[in-house]
Amino acid sequence: MDGKHLLAGQFGAASRLSPKALRLYAEQGLLIPAEVDPATGYRYYRPDQLPRARLIARLRSLGLPLAKIGALLDLTAQARALELRGWLRTQRDRLDERAAVVEAVDRSGEDLALAGAVRLRDVAATRAVCRRRQVDIRGLKDLIRTAERDIRAHLRDSGLPADGLRRVCFHELVTPDSEAPVEVSVACTGPVDPVDDLYVRLIPAHTEAYLPVPAPMEDYPLILRVYDAVEAWTDARPGMVTTGRPYEVYPGTAGARFDVAYPVSP
Repeated sequence: MDGKHLLAGQFGAASRLSPKALRLYAEQGLLIPAEVDPATGYRYYRPDQLPRARLIARLRSLGLPLAKIGALLDLTAQARALELRGWLRTQRDRLDERAAVVEAVDRSGEDLALAGAVRLRDVAATRAVCRRRQVDIRGLKDLIRTAERDIRAHLRDSGLPADGLRRVCFHELVTPDSEAPVEVSVACTGPVDPVDDLYVRLIPAHTEAYLPVPAPMEDYPLILRVYDAVEAWTDARPGMVTTGRPYEVYPGTAGARFDVAYPVSP
C-alpha cells in the first residue's frame, strides 16, 4: 500500500480509537476503511478520514448511541451543534426528573402520615369499555384524554349512559425513560360491542384499599408517594395482600380529583 494510507493500528493511534472500536464502526458503516487487503485482511485508512474518526470518538464519549452518531456525522457543523444542544437539554430535563424522584421517595416520615388516610371499600362487578396502550410519562395524559373521549363517545353512540367512573390501570411502572402498558376504562351499565381498539371486559367484584390524592401530589413524581403510602398501609396489616395492579379512579373521594387504589384480599 502506498504512503498515502495508514494501517489500522496507525490510524487508531492517531484517532485514539481501539482496534475493537474501529472494527465496530466499520461494521456499522460509520467509518469504512479506504482499502482492505484481500490477501492479508489488513485494513487501511486515508489520513483525511481522521477528522471523522475523531468526531466519532468525541460523540461516543458523550454516551450517544451509534444510530444517533450516524445521524449526526453527515450534518453540517452548525446543524450538528443545534442537534447536540437539543440532546443536552433533554439530558438535563431527565436528570432533573430523576432528582425529583429521589426527593419524592426520600420522605418516609411524611408518607406514614399520608398512609393514615387509606381506607377500604367494596367494589361491585363492573363492565367497562377499555383502551390499552404502551406509553411513557410524557404520553400518559394524552392517552387518558383521548381514550376517555373515544370511549364515552362510543357509549353514547351505543345508546348507553356515558357518565361512568374512569379508571387508569398501570400494569408496570411508567417513567420518563420507559414505556409501560396502561389501560384506560370507563364503566358502563349495559351491553356494548367492541370497536377498533376499544374492548370490553368485566372487572370482577373486589375489595380495594384507596387513598384520595392530595392536590399537590397529583403529578409525577410526587404521585409515587401516594402509591407508596397505600402499599405501606397494606404491608402493615397481617394477612392483607394486594391481588392486582394499581389503578386511579376518577372522580376521587373527599374532594380529591382522583383516588389511588389497589385491589386487596383483607
